[in-house]
Amino acid sequence: MGIVETILVHEIAGTAFLTLLGCGVVANVLLNKTNGNGSDGIVIFFGWGLAVFCGVYVAYDTGAHLNPAVTLGLLIGPAKEYAEGIPINLVTTVTYLVAEFIGGFLGAVVCYLAYKKQYDDTEDSALKLATFSTAPTIRSYAWNLISEIIGTFVLIFVIIMFGHTPSGLGPLAVALLVVSIGASLGGPTGYAINPARDLGPRIAHAVLPIQNKGPNDWRYAWVPVVGPVIGSAMAALFAYAY
Repeated sequence: MGIVETILVHEIAGTAFLTLLGCGVVANVLLNKTNGNGSDGIVIFFGWGLAVFCGVYVAYDTGAHLNPAVTLGLLIGPAKEYAEGIPINLVTTVTYLVAEFIGGFLGAVVCYLAYKKQYDDTEDSALKLATFSTAPTIRSYAWNLISEIIGTFVLIFVIIMFGHTPSGLGPLAVALLVVSIGASLGGPTGYAINPARDLGPRIAHAVLPIQNKGPNDWRYAWVPVVGPVIGSAMAALFAYAY
């Protein structure tokens, strides 16, 4: 495969596994008649962390970005390659971004198929949307944006710091970082910290034939996209000057 094809295959697959397992743990906790219904929020934090762990291994050959915020953070830095043999240029950058959003969409679709009967049995449309995308506990767009900026700043800054250490923990370190962000900073907005993780599944929610689904909350949809972009840029600029 060529470079573009390699990026597409690995980043779509990795991000799809990420959203399948991440959205899946939320569905297991929130939807009716699941074995995990009503579980504690810690299950979601660890579920998303392990989803990242799996996604990183699936997309390891392309650096496992899985997140436009990660791609942006690397783009801003001094590196010449996104991964071994993959140069940083316009074509590869766009390919990463496209693959991440496609993967986010596809993972959410497969999650819906896995929980089809539970979606049918759940009447609360807000719970259904929550299995696909994030929403604030208190709606205040400016403060919601700040929460997403802070969460993504921590994600990208610490990931960059991982690259400055001799540790070989790799995927496990990133997974535990996501668990930490969820447990510590995820309360206000559900910690999207990844535009592809939120927008891809939100589009899936919009197009899938989900029974009795409600609105897609497009008014809020810009926050988990813009917040991570700003947070990533700030983290990268700070980290590379650190």
